[in-house]
Amino acid sequence: MTKTEALPRNEEVMSDDMSPASELKTAMAGFVTDIKSKLQQQEDRMTKLDRKMTFASCRPALARSAEVDAPHQKAFAAYLRSGDDDGLRGLELDGKAMSTAVAADGGYLVDPETSASIQSVLSETASIRAIANVVAVDATSYDVLIDHADMGAGWANEVDPTAETTTPQIDRISIALHELSALPKASQRLLDDSAFDIEGWLAGRIADKFARSEAAAFVAGDGVDKPRGFLDYPRVDNGVWAWGNLGTVPTGEAGDFDSLSPADAVIDLVYALGAEYRAGATFVMNSKTAGAVRKLKDNDGRFLWTDGLAAGEPARLLGYPVLIAEDMPDIANDAAAIAFGNFAQGYTVAERPDLRVLRDPFSAKPHVLFYATKRVGGAVSDFAAIKLLKFAVS
Repeated sequence: MTKTEALPRNEEVMSDDMSPASELKTAMAGFVTDIKSKLQQQEDRMTKLDRKMTFASCRPALARSAEVDAPHQKAFAAYLRSGDDDGLRGLELDGKAMSTAVAADGGYLVDPETSASIQSVLSETASIRAIANVVAVDATSYDVLIDHADMGAGWANEVDPTAETTTPQIDRISIALHELSALPKASQRLLDDSAFDIEGWLAGRIADKFARSEAAAFVAGDGVDKPRGFLDYPRVDNGVWAWGNLGTVPTGEAGDFDSLSPADAVIDLVYALGAEYRAGATFVMNSKTAGAVRKLKDNDGRFLWTDGLAAGEPARLLGYPVLIAEDMPDIANDAAAIAFGNFAQGYTVAERPDLRVLRDPFSAKPHVLFYATKRVGGAVSDFAAIKLLKFAVS
């Protein structure tokens, strides 16, 4: 009787070919093991992050006094309170012009935090700036290139020669920057009071003055030492509109809406604007005009005006937002009291990002004057993007 020699199990397996089911089972087991290993590593990593975040939350909060001691804020506050400009002259910051001292004309650019707060107020006010195209420039003017003519095109086949088509026309609109200024004043005793928030006070006064001046200029400015408002441009009936003019739609009655169908003029105004502009269009009018418009109803007795559903959301007229700009004219004979257009394309505001302050302790003793200036310009950049409702028979 011969003795059968027993082989180890692994050698026995290696000696025979594995079945497809066994191979699949082995592969799946390896895959599951790999996934479990990666999940465990991920869980360990998340645990470490949680521990770090918990440890960080237990640390005491940094004091805001550290912000006051920032070099640019400390130097600027000293300049406003006492006229000490040594800190500003010796300040070296890696930043834009808003953080660097102006050359020796006695004026210095405001620190970034104060400048940012002023710009924020300007953007949030009921001004054309809120819906216009705003660009920052470092030159004395800003040029806008406009292609307002369609390029020719035609059908062609395989054998016939292709005829030459017309080329588009490019216009250049140059927007000059003008100086806008504010002149708030405070007593020296008030400035000496360390509890007085001089930067916040100065920012509020400058923002209020600039906002009111800009808003008026963007609507009706004549372009002489100020931005040119969109109502200062020539107007023609929309049926004969041509580039360089703003198209108007009449209400059908002098100084009022048409008594028979008052809502029709507003609807005509909406569809006088090209479809490519209507998606981002906004109505612009003052409060008195808005009071008259919100009473308008369509032929089914429904109001054209709807209030915003959420806090901060603008009211809507025929589904389009309404900007209340108090510098728009009241309803009167031949007045363009309502504008409708895509102002992001139709009106451009160009400004320099720097805002500087000149301290004058001599001209209004015992008060100290702060002469704040910035440079800003504005002009219509696309005459097809804005239409006006004219309260006239035709």
